[in-house]
Amino acid sequence: MIRLICTLLAAAALAGCASRGPAGLDLDTSITAVSQSSRVRAVVVHYTTVDDAKSLHLLSQGKVSAHYLLDLDGRAYRLVDENRAAWHAGASSWYGNIAMNSTSIGIEIVNPGWTEGEDGKPVWHPYDARQVRALTILLRDIIQRHGIAAENVVGHSDIAPQRKVDPGPLFPWKALADAGIGRWYNEAGAAEHLARLQAEGTPDVAWFQKQLQRLGYACPQHGTLDRETINTLAAFQMHYRPALHDGQPDAETAAIMLAML
Repeated sequence: MIRLICTLLAAAALAGCASRGPAGLDLDTSITAVSQSSRVRAVVVHYTTVDDAKSLHLLSQGKVSAHYLLDLDGRAYRLVDENRAAWHAGASSWYGNIAMNSTSIGIEIVNPGWTEGEDGKPVWHPYDARQVRALTILLRDIIQRHGIAAENVVGHSDIAPQRKVDPGPLFPWKALADAGIGRWYNEAGAAEHLARLQAEGTPDVAWFQKQLQRLGYACPQHGTLDRETINTLAAFQMHYRPALHDGQPDAETAAIMLAML
């Protein structure tokens, strides 16, 4: 009887080592390496520009996708498993990483983005408080599980400033930072830097290009204020100084950059 029990226990132990694998493969998953980390390095936030129904159809049946979608009521849909790549980033770069689809989680939020006003200027649309609440919960969970650094919680415009402007200037980056999510700057320090720069003068274009690169943005380093540099500066300003995001290198933008050292 004792021998039978021992035999059964041994069989159970061996069964615990087995795992489902390809036919004919003896796969043992009983040992897990300690030297490992998540493949996910960033979270990228987008807006959809279309309504709930169209967003769901586009992101589930179209040629683009995201891991999560937040509808107008703040309901969250998981459309792609986090272990798989969603096709949300496109041609992009962040701290030199151009494989953003493979190393990030994409979150789409139902929002019109902008519409043209009577004066021909863009009118941006705010995010619903229910969406912000749901996003805060979702981001905290993703960041904690994957160990994502604050500077790697970004918008589509941050990683693709030549093509994209989402999630736009009304996205609540500051509120999220106050909740411990994402990167922000030392506001008191920025005020001190601004006072000094107003007396000394604004740095040259090459300085701004160097700072943008340091802060993760793909930006030319030739010292000329070309369209590509303007777009990249505008993306930075949209994230950290949304009240004015014209892409011009001014003292306030420089002060914010210095306050992020």
